[in-house]
Amino acid sequence: MPLPAVNLAILQPPGHLHSLGYLDHARHFRHQFRRLGASVTISKNRLREDAVNFVFGAHLGFPLEWRHRNACVIVNLEELGPGGAQIPSEYLALLSGGAVVDCDAQSARCYAHDPAAVPLVPFLHAPYLDDGSPLPIEQRPIDLLFLGSMNERSRAFVRRVEEAGVQVSLLDQPLFGPERDLFVRQAKAVITCPPHAGARFDQALASQCLSLGTPLIADGAARGRASAPFDEAVFWLDGDGDGIERFFAQGLVAPGFLDEVRARVSAFQRHDPIEAYAAALAFAVESTGAVAMPRSTLPWRPERLNLGAGKGYRAGWLNVDRVESTEPDVLLDLDRPLELPVRLPTRGGGQVVLEAGGLRCVHAEDALVQSPDLAVLMTNLLSLLCEGGELDIQVPYGKSPSAWQDPSHVRAMNEDSWIHWTDGFWATGWFEHRFEVVDMRWLDRRHAQVPREHAALMRVLLRKVPTTVGERTVARVMRADFGGIQDDGPADAPPARPVPQARNTCPVSEAMSRVLIDFSR
Repeated sequence: MPLPAVNLAILQPPGHLHSLGYLDHARHFRHQFRRLGASVTISKNRLREDAVNFVFGAHLGFPLEWRHRNACVIVNLEELGPGGAQIPSEYLALLSGGAVVDCDAQSARCYAHDPAAVPLVPFLHAPYLDDGSPLPIEQRPIDLLFLGSMNERSRAFVRRVEEAGVQVSLLDQPLFGPERDLFVRQAKAVITCPPHAGARFDQALASQCLSLGTPLIADGAARGRASAPFDEAVFWLDGDGDGIERFFAQGLVAPGFLDEVRARVSAFQRHDPIEAYAAALAFAVESTGAVAMPRSTLPWRPERLNLGAGKGYRAGWLNVDRVESTEPDVLLDLDRPLELPVRLPTRGGGQVVLEAGGLRCVHAEDALVQSPDLAVLMTNLLSLLCEGGELDIQVPYGKSPSAWQDPSHVRAMNEDSWIHWTDGFWATGWFEHRFEVVDMRWLDRRHAQVPREHAALMRVLLRKVPTTVGERTVARVMRADFGGIQDDGPADAPPARPVPQARNTCPVSEAMSRVLIDFSR
């Protein structure tokens, strides 16, 4: 049986910078799975119906309905247990209720009924990081580069190293992936310290540094939880006594140190984790039922729709956009008339059905100020929402300096922009339903609520409601037509029962009789 496609999904809540840290792990997974012959993609917040999805960062928010439509394996990289990460109970329930792979056996004991059944995936040599021309260590401008969590324990460790006569450089902002690697390549060595005694050794960080040809110097407190490849490749500092001072006594460019670096890096490169990744992929296929086709032939009928994708992508929602570069779930232009129901292919290899009245909630941000035909867009949204369904809108406030800053905006909006879709619903051709304003508030650039005069953004919640008999009467008066007249049946339909002959109740004059006769001719 052919291998299924693999999608490595990194979850990143809006603006969450530290999700970029999962790029190192995802690239390692991609390299190993490709070696096995699998087709692999990396995505942000997006799952695929036609692939087995390895999910990174699920503790940041994983919609449970994803497991019904997608083959999912959670990659747990959080340190669990005493001294570990503080995570929500929902995440532990997620781990205990489905397929998981881990990098640490102790963490697996915190959620698995059978910890031995959880596949363990190590992070070892990453040959794709070798650019073929590393800068010789003695020519690198940075003596020591500190990477890792900074707390009081780490600060004390760094101070002691500097007191031994070596300058330690710190990044002035969080950097990940290729941007961080630029500095790693320029460092004679990277130094790190676990945030607490007994903490898990950071395999991914060590793998990244060693694969870039940069030696790693670590606090010896983490040595007990390092696997054999790192026990041999890392320079461990004993914090007791004068171990730190003795290590740095000869400096970082002494011939003996440089020879040792080359020997350790070379030895590290000989460790191959391919068997562990082959076992992880086999486990994923078996535990999720993933095959080389979509998980389900039934189309998705979503209840929540996000109008837009890109940076505003919402996990678990149907994200639609008319611009393919934003990587929406469905490429759909709602600024054009939509005939419902409609069945569409998803970007992830599945099918989705949109029906009249099928949505409970629609979220829209820039779509309303970008729409070339707002009347068509609002009509489509009204049709898609069920009665009582809500349209959650966030737009730049038209009376603030933030309005019109984006060149894609074709209109500004203020507190009166909604009258057309509420009180003046009939002008768009609506008759049986309209929107009502449920809530309106003003926000600053950080989305905090502020008085209207200080607003940069406006958030409005509209609800689909049926029109009243009085409102429909007004609509019949104001529209160009009468709002639709009930069809009484075809003109040539036979009468349902004989039509009784009318009786004259008053005499008809002879002259009037002649007029009627002449008219009939």
